[in-house]
Amino acid sequence: MGRTSDARERILTAARTLMLARGYSALGVAEICATAGVPKGSFYYFFASKEELALAVVEEHWAGQRAEWSRALGDDLPPLRRLRRLYESTEAELRTGRESCGTVTGCLLGNLALELSTRTESVRARLREIFDEQAALVAETVTEARARGEVTVADPGAAARALVAQLEGRVLFAKLYDDPGRLDALWPDSLALLGAEAAD
Repeated sequence: MGRTSDARERILTAARTLMLARGYSALGVAEICATAGVPKGSFYYFFASKEELALAVVEEHWAGQRAEWSRALGDDLPPLRRLRRLYESTEAELRTGRESCGTVTGCLLGNLALELSTRTESVRARLREIFDEQAALVAETVTEARARGEVTVADPGAAARALVAQLEGRVLFAKLYDDPGRLDALWPDSLALLGAEAAD
C-alpha cells in the first residue's frame, strides 16, 4: 500500500512540476512517468486519462493553496492587514519558485484556466469552482472591513471577485516579465478598488 501510494504521489508531483513549467497540452504520459520514475503502466493504474490526472493535480494544488489562503486570511489581524498578508504570501511563493527553477512559473490554476479555456470541460468547470471559492474567502474579509468602516465598497462579493482577478492578473504579469516585483502595485490598486482611506 505504501509503495502504491508513493507511486501515485510521484506521478502527481511530476505532473504538477511539468505543467507549471510547460503547460498541459505539451505533456505526454510517457514523459510524466519518466520524470516520476515509474513504469507507464502505473499511470493507468491510478488515472484513466491525462485529463483525470490534471483534475487530481488541480485538487491537490488547491488543497494546499486553500490552507495557505485560510491561514493568511485568518482572524488574528485586522481585515485589511490579512488581505495584504495574502498578497505577501503569494509574492513570496513566486520568489521561492523563481529561486528553485530559475523563472517565475506563475499560478498553476491560472495557467491551466488560460490554456484549457476552450476545451477539457471537466478541468475548466473545477477551476471555475475554485476561483469562486477564492472570491468567497476574500469576500468574508472585505465584508468585515466594510463593517468596521475601513472600506466603502457597496458589494463585498463583487469587490472580492475583482480583487481575485487583480491578483491573478498581477501573477500573470509576473510570469510574463519574469519578475515577482510586478505584484508591488497590487496593494495600492486594491485599496483604491475598495475605497479604503489608508493602508496599515
